[in-house]
Amino acid sequence: MLRGLTTVTLFADDVLAAVAWYTELLGIEPYFVREVDGKPAYMEFRIGDYQHELGIVDSRFAPHGQIEKAGGPVTYWHVDNVHAAFDRLIAMGATVHHAPIERGPGFVPASVIDPFGNIIGVMYNQHYLDILGSSQ
Repeated sequence: MLRGLTTVTLFADDVLAAVAWYTELLGIEPYFVREVDGKPAYMEFRIGDYQHELGIVDSRFAPHGQIEKAGGPVTYWHVDNVHAAFDRLIAMGATVHHAPIERGPGFVPASVIDPFGNIIGVMYNQHYLDILGSSQ
């Protein structure tokens, strides 16, 4: 039934500020922009080994309205060095959601809250690397 990650959607009151922050973090520009009333309402990046989509949506289009505090499921992105990624996110203005902790051999998750209120998870995940290696 669930075949793979397609798009991770984040919300921001200021789409352009969020896109600027993620452009600096990712080192790439978004490839897609959808405007509403002449202003960007949705911008999208393609990132990672499988070119997953990371979309930034104007908060006014959040299906359940803007939430007051970050919560809900956490999407973890594989990184080669969790501590370095975590430290970079914090240096860029994110706040600690969950500090890095080893959960077992080859599995180290951490998460932050970006400056726009979204939870971003980073993880060293040996299973991810095993699958990536088997598909090449």
